[in-house]
Amino acid sequence: MTSETAPILKERITEAIEGHRNQLLRLSHDIGANPELAFEEFHASALVADALEQAGFDVDRGAYGLPTAIEAVYGNGDCTVVLVAEYDALPGIGHGCGHNVIAGAAVGAALALKGVADSLNLKVKLLGAPAEEKGGGKIIMLERGAWDDTDFSLMVHGSSGPQLPCEAFTARSLEHLNVAFTGRTAHAAAAPHEGINAADAATLAQVALGLLRQQLKPGIVVASFIENGGAATNIIPGRTDLQVEVRASDENDWIETSARVRAALEGAALATGCQVDIRQSEKPYAPMRHHPGIARLWDGNIADLGYQVETPAGSGGGGSTDMGNVSQYLPSIHPCVVFKGSEAVPHTIEFAEAAVSPAGDAAVIDGALALALTVADVAADRGLRARLGELRTERSLDGRRGGEAAALSGTAAGPGAW
Repeated sequence: MTSETAPILKERITEAIEGHRNQLLRLSHDIGANPELAFEEFHASALVADALEQAGFDVDRGAYGLPTAIEAVYGNGDCTVVLVAEYDALPGIGHGCGHNVIAGAAVGAALALKGVADSLNLKVKLLGAPAEEKGGGKIIMLERGAWDDTDFSLMVHGSSGPQLPCEAFTARSLEHLNVAFTGRTAHAAAAPHEGINAADAATLAQVALGLLRQQLKPGIVVASFIENGGAATNIIPGRTDLQVEVRASDENDWIETSARVRAALEGAALATGCQVDIRQSEKPYAPMRHHPGIARLWDGNIADLGYQVETPAGSGGGGSTDMGNVSQYLPSIHPCVVFKGSEAVPHTIEFAEAAVSPAGDAAVIDGALALALTVADVAADRGLRARLGELRTERSLDGRRGGEAAALSGTAAGPGAW
């Protein structure tokens, strides 16, 4: 922090989180013990809403038309920060991505910032966002204006391995496609000439995608499988279904690759005489874009808490998150905090167990501290704060809304502007 009151504010934030320690860990463990899937997080969202409502936040349950979304607001300062809580689980393995830790850390940061909001002239908003694992709750909320009044946004995710610098964590765009090839069913022995084989179209599509992979840049992923390929050897299938996903670290690479994938699918239909229907099964996720100034403040705070920040030799990620869409719209960060002493890998049962272990508990408290301290640092940095405010005004004057970024239309301010 840069102001003369910085040590006092830091002490108040630290004391507030320590005072809420037991409450935050109970919340994390309760969510961890009661995993709920996308858009079904009624128990978890109620826990988060209750904690903030009892602390004096103005809470809207079922915010932005989503039954398990939350908006909790405190203060009326001229700089608005959004802390993001996630709380959906994975099928079969519960909180194997540690979203209970994310929720606990976000609530902890919000409670701590409430006590210094007036001193920092802040408006503190927590958004509880459903369906990060499948469905893109943040994208829906972004489209409906949840971040339109915001200067900057941040959240923290649990992880294993070394403590990465914030900007080293990468997240790719993600697009899911449902592909249906329609031909004409016929008896494979008695009248094969009367059939139009939809399975042939799926096979050609798989071959075309396989050949396409040779021409793709490193880091671009095209994956597919045949979900429905036929029922019996003596029936020429009139319908097959293919599932395809496209991932890329760069938005332009994603757009180009998506177009080439669609051309391959359409070519397979044309070659076999089939019709093809290509639809996005859910809203696509954008690549994560970290604000460098906010990221550096986070790195300093997490290091001050005893974490050794190490720059990786290769990529610092490879998954995808709907926080990427938020980051394309306004300055944001999505750092990780490691589960110290745990070697569990995300999206496993072992990681779900680690998320409610002492290692996960430490991540809740340290994550909340680093988030709150970073927000305070941003608010106290007059130059950075002013620039974030200018960017918010520019978005408003240009008529840019969150829905445009959610659709990956490239309307966010360019890197040079930050």
